[in-house]
Amino acid sequence: MFAKINSIGLFGLNAFAVTVEVEASKGLPSFDIVGLADASVRESRERIKSALRSSAIKMPSAKMMINLAPADVKKTGSVYDLPIAVALLRVAGLARDENLDDSAFIGEVSLGGEIRGVQGVLPMVIMAQRSGLREIYVPAENVREASVVEGIDVYGVTSLTELAAHFGGRNTIPPAEKYEPPADSYFGTLDFADVKGQEAAKRALELAAAGGHNALMIGPPGSGKSMLSKRMPSILPAMTFEESIETTNIHSVAGLLDKEHPLVTARPFRSPHHTVSAAGLSGGGSVPKPGEISLAHNGLLFLDELAEFSRPALEILRQPLEDQRVTISRVAGSITYPCSFMLIAAMNPCPCGYYGHPTRKCICSQKQVATYLSKISGPLLDRFDIHLEVAPVEFSDLSSADKEEASARIRERVQQARDIQNRRFKGTGITCNARMTPEILQEACPMTSDAKGLLENVFEKLGLSARAYDKILKVARTAADMEKEDCIGKKHIALAVQYRSLDRKYWNG
Repeated sequence: MFAKINSIGLFGLNAFAVTVEVEASKGLPSFDIVGLADASVRESRERIKSALRSSAIKMPSAKMMINLAPADVKKTGSVYDLPIAVALLRVAGLARDENLDDSAFIGEVSLGGEIRGVQGVLPMVIMAQRSGLREIYVPAENVREASVVEGIDVYGVTSLTELAAHFGGRNTIPPAEKYEPPADSYFGTLDFADVKGQEAAKRALELAAAGGHNALMIGPPGSGKSMLSKRMPSILPAMTFEESIETTNIHSVAGLLDKEHPLVTARPFRSPHHTVSAAGLSGGGSVPKPGEISLAHNGLLFLDELAEFSRPALEILRQPLEDQRVTISRVAGSITYPCSFMLIAAMNPCPCGYYGHPTRKCICSQKQVATYLSKISGPLLDRFDIHLEVAPVEFSDLSSADKEEASARIRERVQQARDIQNRRFKGTGITCNARMTPEILQEACPMTSDAKGLLENVFEKLGLSARAYDKILKVARTAADMEKEDCIGKKHIALAVQYRSLDRKYWNG
């Protein structure tokens, strides 16, 4: 007897259709799996045998040959347990009359017959929906994640016994209700109202959040660099539904989703320790998993003590910052993960931290200072849109009883500026000013004659790179958006140029 069942495979973020074919023929009882299956898939043979026995389901005494098509694509993981088990149910006559041609199955089967959750359910369900399938059966603990997708019925399965009863019409499984994410609530306990003083730094970070710009903060210990950065999530603009789905896909593959609230609706904030490896940032493994830069997709990556990171780890950021994607090549194949993120970095100006401090003396030699700063290469430094010097906090600010502006009010201004950008770039796939492509840069950044003259003057005198020119224009565009002005003025260019000066102060002596 022959039976086939639809399933979905996953390699990185790339989901693909898999057909599980089972043939039961006369011969000595056996159970073989072919179709370029790895060890975890081949092990499903023993799991399924035990699960069927535990569920009191008798497997036909026959020679079983199972093929996972297409046979030239490697299959990994335990997601094929459930479709193989369902194919065997059809062979055993327990699901013979069911029309399953428009159904797909994914899930891991335990020895006791329970269906366990798997990673990467969301991209697989999206693939099933795009393939025209009308329903999909997933583990019950993944059902909320799967129900995010519109246009396909999702069924949560807890055990093989329940599934056999469903096919037999004795106890049908109802389709899951579509998951509705909760209303956007506040984003944590950290608030800019806690930060005394540092008005210039707050304004710069507000500008960075509004346009999605990368920012580098340099200042002595205790000036508030980390404190400011850790409050950045509280002023980031709301995610669009498309951004939520993209981000949730990555977190699903990484196994980081909350089962109760599976849709990522708050922008990610990742803050790896400076001992992180290059593979930890970019992603890796025999079947490459997303790294920190991909987990920060559509959100923020914060690198504290930037100069303490290893040189290979820092240099690996250069291409992803430009391309908004990272490609990881291994023997198993190449995987491309998206990584469109804001980079906020903080560092001291020297090993002791007090180089250039107004009151405390630096104990480092000039050579030590130069060696420390040289850990940040010129090309990486050029990829920061905003360079920000964070001065020590004044006593008058610390002791003041005045209340600082709360994150909620700052976020309102940021959201207004981002709304302007969403309207400007509608239909282009661009999400913010920092992601503008060269093709639309000039069209989206009209300047007054005074602004153009100032930019030309600055470009010639400072010897700016083409990348620096683009970044000044993008920051100036955001500054104009914050003031709801269509045309970039001289003051906006001056502000953007001001945020590109620290490389000359520290890195050029």
